Amino acid sequence: MTARRTPSRLLFDEPGPRARRRIRAATIVSALVAIGLLALAVRQFAANGQLDAARWQPYATWPMWRYLLNGLWSTALAAVVSAALAMAGGLLLALGRLSHRRPVRWASGAYVEVVRTIPALLLVYVVLFALPKYGLDLPLFWKLTVPLSVSNAAAFAEIFRAGILSVERGQTEAGLAVGLTRGQTMRLIVLPQAARRVLPSIVSQSVGLLKDTSLGFVVSYAELLYSGKVLANYNHLLIQTYIVVALIYLVVNASLSKLARTLEARQTGGTRRARAAGIRPPAAPEAALHA
Repeated sequence: MTARRTPSRLLFDEPGPRARRRIRAATIVSALVAIGLLALAVRQFAANGQLDAARWQPYATWPMWRYLLNGLWSTALAAVVSAALAMAGGLLLALGRLSHRRPVRWASGAYVEVVRTIPALLLVYVVLFALPKYGLDLPLFWKLTVPLSVSNAAAFAEIFRAGILSVERGQTEAGLAVGLTRGQTMRLIVLPQAARRVLPSIVSQSVGLLKDTSLGFVVSYAELLYSGKVLANYNHLLIQTYIVVALIYLVVNASLSKLARTLEARQTGGTRRARAAGIRPPAAPEAALHA
């Protein structure tokens, strides 16, 4: 019985004892260097008076936090709308890449391969400067969410395709055997299983999309980073403002990353219990793409 390949083994060979020692040593050295740089930065801040209580006192007031939380709300709204559109588009692209019709499969594959190579910032510039020349001037909110949706749809397409391919072919054959059409089999049997398997990857991709909303400063959309920029120009507390904004991003993204790890751990635990019970575990979505 062969061991199930984990996602990490798909990218590189499992390190041996000597390689693990080197990785551990490099990690310790990197951590010490990072701590040293942080200590140096704190020392420089203190020497220049950036750590004085008077400079941080404004961030102990509710009006300041209310302004930043409004920016965070705008960030969350843009991220949720972009994620919803990107997931819907990604699902259609994934189904297109698995279609039996060659033109549909070719067009979907071309979209994914091309868009994945284009930076999201370039798409923002296209929506901001190019489209208005042709009479398509989108509202401010959509100037950010549309390019983010277009960009992330390609990534979600690969995630969904991997999940669909990880579902055993026998599931589709069973659905067809009981009289379901291919569309009904995909919608009622395959997609629900695929969605559960790729949920951790969806959450992880959503973290990246949330960070991409910081491109809102290009279109003057009042998301968190742009709000921080306006606030820093108003109170002249540049370092303090951006540190607070960075901490907010850190808390939100770390929480989402923790959620993704928790979901992945639950799936791994379920697979181990299934293996212990003698049930064949499903193929990993990442492995399905390499099959």
